[in-house]
Amino acid sequence: MPNLIFLPHESICPEGAVITVEPGVSICDAALAEGIEIEHACERSCACTTCHVIIREGFDSLAPADELEEDLLDKAWGLEHESRLSCQALVGDADLVIEIPRYTINMVSERR
Repeated sequence: MPNLIFLPHESICPEGAVITVEPGVSICDAALAEGIEIEHACERSCACTTCHVIIREGFDSLAPADELEEDLLDKAWGLEHESRLSCQALVGDADLVIEIPRYTINMVSERR
């Protein structure tokens, strides 16, 4: 089973994390199940960019983004070639190294 290696993020995952997941689960669902509170303002319906992540290793193991995801990614803060919406990126058979960007364009955060 593949590992998701989350790089340290100042507030969401200060120590970083490594989790083992079944292929086919979204990066967002896997993170949330392990207590990594990645933002997901649209409840994972591919309607915003708050769950934007950058895949530092293993990007090519993911299925390509569809047109809707690509259109939304154009609005994400800190977009890079290896950017994906974590609610749409389904884990394949390879390990992934994931960076959660420092900022999102979420105007109203669900965090308290």
